[in-house]
Amino acid sequence: MNAGVTEQHGAESANRYRLLGLVLVYSVFWIWLAIDPLNRRDWLLENLLVLTLLPLLLLTYRRFEFSLASYCLIGLFLMLHAFGAHYTYAEVPLGYWFQDLWGLSRNPFDRMAHFAYGALLVYPIRELLVRQTGVGGWWAYALPVCVVLAQSGFFEVLEAIVAMIVSPELGNIYLGTQGDVWDAQHDMAAALGGSVLTMCIAFALPVALKPKAHPLPQ
Repeated sequence: MNAGVTEQHGAESANRYRLLGLVLVYSVFWIWLAIDPLNRRDWLLENLLVLTLLPLLLLTYRRFEFSLASYCLIGLFLMLHAFGAHYTYAEVPLGYWFQDLWGLSRNPFDRMAHFAYGALLVYPIRELLVRQTGVGGWWAYALPVCVVLAQSGFFEVLEAIVAMIVSPELGNIYLGTQGDVWDAQHDMAAALGGSVLTMCIAFALPVALKPKAHPLPQ
C-alpha cells in the first residue's frame, strides 16, 4: 500500500478516536448536569437545541465530516449550553461572579453564551460553506458572519414561540430576559460580535486555524 495512503488512513483513524473521545466527554458532562437541574421544565426546553443538533450531526456524518477542530468547537459550545441549562441561564453561579466583578445589574452568563455561540460556531459554518459551495475570498469570511446573525435572529423568534406554546409561565426564565426589553437585540449583537472576532482571527492567522485534512481557500 502506498505510504501516503497509509499515513492518511492512520490520521483519519486517529481523528475518529479523538472524536469518539469528545463524544464520550460531552456525554458524561451532559449526564452529570442532567441530574437535578435547578428547573427541570426549563432544562427540558433548553435541551430541545441539543435534541435537534446532535441527531443532525450524526445523520449527516458520512455525507459531510467536519474537521476535528470544528467538532471540538461545537462540543465546547454544547458543554457551555449544558452548563447554562442546568442552572437556567439567569442563575448560573459563574455569571453572578462576573456580575459582582464587573459591577453589572444582571447576570451576564446568557450574554456570554450568545457571544460564545457566534465565536465558536462561525468556524464550522465557514467550513461547511467553503467546502460545499466553494466560496472564497472575503466572502468566505463575511458569509459565515451573516449566517450566524441570521441564525441568532431565527432562534430568538423560535425561542419566543416555543415559550408561548409549550410553557408560557416559564417564558421569562427560558428566555432569560432579566427585565431587559432589548434582550433579543443584545443577544444577537453578542453573537455577531463573537463571530466577527473569530473571523478576524481566522483571516489574520489562516495557517494556524485551517484544518489540515480540509484546507480552506483564501
